[in-house]
Amino acid sequence: MIATTFVIPFWADILAVGIGALQGALFAAQYRDRRLDLLGVAVVGIASGFGGGLIRDILISEVPAALQSNWYLPTAVAAALLGMLLERVFSRLNSTITVLDALTIGLFGAIGTTKALSLGVPEIPAIFVGVLSAVGGSILRDVLLNTPIALMHVGSLYAVAALAGTASLVGLIVLGVPVFIAAIVCVAVTFGVRILAVLFSWSLPEQRRLERIPRLPRLPKISFGGRARTARTTAKRAGASPRASTTSRVGPSTATGAINWVGTSPRTGTIPRVTASPRTGAIPRVGPAPRTGAIPRVDSATPTAPIPRATPPTRPVATSRLPRALRRKP
Repeated sequence: MIATTFVIPFWADILAVGIGALQGALFAAQYRDRRLDLLGVAVVGIASGFGGGLIRDILISEVPAALQSNWYLPTAVAAALLGMLLERVFSRLNSTITVLDALTIGLFGAIGTTKALSLGVPEIPAIFVGVLSAVGGSILRDVLLNTPIALMHVGSLYAVAALAGTASLVGLIVLGVPVFIAAIVCVAVTFGVRILAVLFSWSLPEQRRLERIPRLPRLPKISFGGRARTARTTAKRAGASPRASTTSRVGPSTATGAINWVGTSPRTGTIPRVTASPRTGAIPRVGPAPRTGAIPRVDSATPTAPIPRATPPTRPVATSRLPRALRRKP
């Protein structure tokens, strides 16, 4: 909590409100299809001129500063209507208006942050109040025009500049720097970040997702079993069974003579031996094991005699029905 706030002269505050209202009118001129009348332009100018101050004072439960003087509302309306009428003239002065706008958001951010700190608001919420005080007018402008909020899209660092300035102000006040010097640093930082972002087209990265999530490396296995476990691990790596080295003999099915896929033994890790079918003599097809990749041993098939092909029986033909020349003699 600080005892004093950063206060700028009254004419500077009126000038900042006028610049904000002028920018609001120039922004509304881009949407001629909305067919805004004079009242609509005036409302947009008022929202852009001191909308941030309204949000600030509502958050800290105070009477808005724009309602405590007779000069704020007429200045905002006059600046908005002037910007509407002289749009072509002010469009040529775009760089000058950008410089004045950068200075304005720095002043509004410093005023909002110091005012929140003087009322006992903690440091982080005070930064939030200062940023809203600086960019709240543009938010209200976009809401009234029913357009996407500009500071939430890829573009120049408008809100980021206000955030950098207000954060530097709070940091300096925490370190014991006088409020006036900290506020000047806040305005300078905000102004510098904003102008550099416009000159070099700086912007935050666009939203994106991770196309490929990196996998964490596997931790090495630590053995605590002594010699027995070390020997078993060595045998497994070598592809042999640590318990037995004999092979088991596996024969085909006695019913069909076919053998399904045969792999290694789950207990000993040995590869079984496969023999040919005693009924057909065929050797079943065996694939490699899924864990070791080894192919089981297969015995050769015993030669078997080919099965003779059955011929259909012939039916005797009666000789009495044949001609005499073809009849058989007994």
